Amino acid sequence: MASLDRAAFEQNRLVYDATERCLSRISEASVKLGSFAEEHLPAHNWRGMRDLGNILRHDYDGISKTIVWSIVKDRLPPLLADIKQMLSRYPDDQEVL
Repeated sequence: MASLDRAAFEQNRLVYDATERCLSRISEASVKLGSFAEEHLPAHNWRGMRDLGNILRHDYDGISKTIVWSIVKDRLPPLLADIKQMLSRYPDDQEVL
């Protein structure tokens, strides 16, 4: 992703579809984490993550490539950093990310 600009991202069907699939999995994980996620990482929009999964699964025409790009570039990096920081407190309970 780092090598793609927005236009290339939106035009590369394979990358875009794979990104949607990964976002769907993140959404499902946020559902399974429930209140744990909100309690331990409150700075992130967990409701929005859950809602995104419903949009990706059911409202195909409602998906904005601009929003997907923004999520990938602006929202995921801080989420990943916070998750890694939280998991670093439990080194014996994790696999390599």
